[in-house]
Amino acid sequence: MAEPEQSNPESGASDPDSELARLRDRIDAVDRAILEQLNARAKWVLEVGRHKQSRGASVYEEAREKRIVSGLIEDNPGPFPNDGLAPVFREIISATRSLEDALSIAYMGPEGTFSHEAANLKFGRLAALEPVPSIGDVFAAVERGAASLGIVPVENTTEGVVTRTLDAFVDSDVLICGEVLLRISNHLASRSGRIEDVQRVASNPQPLAQCRQWLDRNLPGVERLETASTTAAAQLAAKDGSIAAICSAAAVERSGLRTIEASIEDRRDNTTRFLVIGKQQPGPTGNDLTSAVFTIRKDVPGGLHRLLQPFADEGINLTSIQLRPIRGKPWEYLFFLDLEGHRRDPRVERALSIVANIAHSHRVLGSFPRADIERSRS
Repeated sequence: MAEPEQSNPESGASDPDSELARLRDRIDAVDRAILEQLNARAKWVLEVGRHKQSRGASVYEEAREKRIVSGLIEDNPGPFPNDGLAPVFREIISATRSLEDALSIAYMGPEGTFSHEAANLKFGRLAALEPVPSIGDVFAAVERGAASLGIVPVENTTEGVVTRTLDAFVDSDVLICGEVLLRISNHLASRSGRIEDVQRVASNPQPLAQCRQWLDRNLPGVERLETASTTAAAQLAAKDGSIAAICSAAAVERSGLRTIEASIEDRRDNTTRFLVIGKQQPGPTGNDLTSAVFTIRKDVPGGLHRLLQPFADEGINLTSIQLRPIRGKPWEYLFFLDLEGHRRDPRVERALSIVANIAHSHRVLGSFPRADIERSRS
């Protein structure tokens, strides 16, 4: 029987462990080069911050940050995935922005809500996120300067408009300066993680409605409790083993609950649109929306048609029309319109000017870059 062939360490055959170590050394060298460039970026951002302070300019520039990411995606030769560029550079921008000045963001808390998640996705984890009790408090914090910006839910693909947000614009002079589209995944969770232990289901009214059909099928007759937020529901479930909460994955983790069923929303495209509010208007990006609110006299025949016609004449697409009753004026309404384009675009400017003369009252709520859909953490 022939003897097995012995390996010769001097024969030139490569050692797999040595090759892996060599490749890792190269990755480490690239990481150190990235760190060097991050610090170089930070130094230039500090210079930009000093320049902005001398002019009284805002630290946050929505249009500028969107152009950075879209330009990098366009120039990316690969193999680094385009889908990874936005979250990576969001955190880089967030970290270096914090060197300019503290950027505080008010959101409807507490931590673990979908508003909290939307704020993290939009501004990165180094922004100073300030939880407040309600949507109205978000507006108030921005108005009085307690927060640089605010983020509020305005619409859901399953349940429609968030009326508290539209109503808040009536008494506020803040501007819309950005948006976030967050794909919402609702989880049912409890202390035991057993559906047979559930006697009551708690959540904010919006998630309860988004999961209505699932609850009707799987927990018929079980009492549903409305809470101020999904996080409050999770905290309630953590104290009472008979209660299950509909909440985010983050709230499940924070509260030490166990998931009974993930993604129980009735529609797979369940998405909430959030608005970023502030006091300064972003410039045009070429892919913007403008929001405005109008009133018309109820005794003028064809008033709504006359209000909308100038947009059609200018070839401007209306992406949303919502109406809310005017307080103290029965059967009279505020018309909230979203339209494609920036208020500085000539066509939009002309249409808004004509409509201003037709409407009984009007106000442009803001122009801002359109957002891509982000996914909630599941």
